[in-house]
Amino acid sequence: MAAPDYVPIDPTQQVRGYSSPPRRPDPWLGDRPGEIGGPQPTGRALGTAGPDQGYAYKLVHLFDEQLNLGSVHRDDAVAGCVALAMKRSALFGRAPVVHDLRAAFTIYGFLDPDPPSELVEIREEMFAEVANGHHYFERRNVVDRVDAGWLRKPHDKIAIQYQADWTELFVEEASS
Repeated sequence: MAAPDYVPIDPTQQVRGYSSPPRRPDPWLGDRPGEIGGPQPTGRALGTAGPDQGYAYKLVHLFDEQLNLGSVHRDDAVAGCVALAMKRSALFGRAPVVHDLRAAFTIYGFLDPDPPSELVEIREEMFAEVANGHHYFERRNVVDRVDAGWLRKPHDKIAIQYQADWTELFVEEASS
């Protein structure tokens, strides 16, 4: 290791070069206490893990001019729909893309200039305060109410189903 100029050195000592650390003969094993053994666990409040999910927040501004929020606060609509977009992208094992957000905003009618009144009532209740970190379970409910089978479909098919019968996009009661 290099030393500052003011540190005296013994000119008779040989300078030591780099040497590799000793080789470890055993392979690495994920046996630490915090390691997850097997597949990602599922259940209430565990969500859907996926890579680089925060990228969805960077894409939200692309929808600023298109959103029809009604009485839902923008932060709440964004928080709920971004969470839904992150779940959709994680189901495909990839980071979120703009189509995940388009699907999420479509499902809850935020891209519809005249959404069905029943859906407006549902989303006003469901999206209330979901942007607040203390309302995590309410945000999970926004995500879990959407049928995962529909989330796996292309966003244009989701839009067609929304126009035909938006109620088919939802499950009766939120599951884990």
